[in-house]
Amino acid sequence: MKIELEGMRFRAYHGCLESERREGNDFEVDFVAQVRNCVKAATSDRLEDSLDYSKIYEIVAAEMQIPSNLLEHVAGRIIRSAAAAYPQFGDICVRVSKACPPVDGECRWSRVSLSREEMGI
Repeated sequence: MKIELEGMRFRAYHGCLESERREGNDFEVDFVAQVRNCVKAATSDRLEDSLDYSKIYEIVAAEMQIPSNLLEHVAGRIIRSAAAAYPQFGDICVRVSKACPPVDGECRWSRVSLSREEMGI
């Protein structure tokens, strides 16, 4: 089974430029995790047998509030925190998108996608 949270939006202060750190930007995060041993929740229909989506959101939100130069670093921190909190997670994939990145032209989003497997953890 997979658990997914898509389109989580945050105002955060990631980036290498002084202006990005000072003014902030809008970010969007997508989270997908493979879940091992989910049969109990699938048959019981009880919240205590499942994963609490709000706790995963809290993990993502906490990591988004820590400024980083690189989106890769943000994604890596989210993966490490989620893996530590939920040992039943197999692979975890995180996509972090920055709105209107500072490039010399029009660009709606810059994005990175990173998986737990790619990190080797």
